[in-house]
Amino acid sequence: MHLNMEKLLTGLFDFQKFEKEPALQSVIDEVDARYFCAELSDGELDMLSAAGDPFSQPPGPKESDLKT
Repeated sequence: MHLNMEKLLTGLFDFQKFEKEPALQSVIDEVDARYFCAELSDGELDMLSAAGDPFSQPPGPKESDLKT
């Protein structure tokens, strides 16, 4: 189902590039305004890490883990 919806949306966006349908453009603009994503600068990208901070220390064992 997810793949079918993705294909449908891709087709509608492709259609809009050529047809310039005002009703469809208003929907696209509304979604774009709701889910706006800004491009990150190189400095901002340097601060990101998908796996977390590689220099942070892992938490120590919990007291409950030490009692066996």
